[in-house]
Amino acid sequence: MKLFVLVLNKVEKLNELMLQYAREKICGATIINSTGMAREIFKSGQMEEEVSFFNSVRKYLHGEMNENSKTIFAVIREDQEQTIIRITKEIIGDFSDSDTGIMFIINLDYICGKGLEN
Repeated sequence: MKLFVLVLNKVEKLNELMLQYAREKICGATIINSTGMAREIFKSGQMEEEVSFFNSVRKYLHGEMNENSKTIFAVIREDQEQTIIRITKEIIGDFSDSDTGIMFIINLDYICGKGLEN
């Protein structure tokens, strides 16, 4: 089993993403509200001069960008890995674009829960 994690900045794509996951039998995702570190520092207005990376990301934090993101956790089977990556890229687009998000998959050594036992 694996843990799929997606930090989604394009929150307007969330419903479409969840529907497509469900169509592909990827179920049981947990969605939480989240905020990135740079965005939180920007909102606070504190210690701006002390954070060296801040100036490089400042331009991405202005304008009509989402103030919050969604973090999605889904325990998936190994055979679902390529499917969830494909769906996510098709719906979200190019992850190298600014203010898109990040996704990764972690191997799980142990899992316990209804329908999730190894």
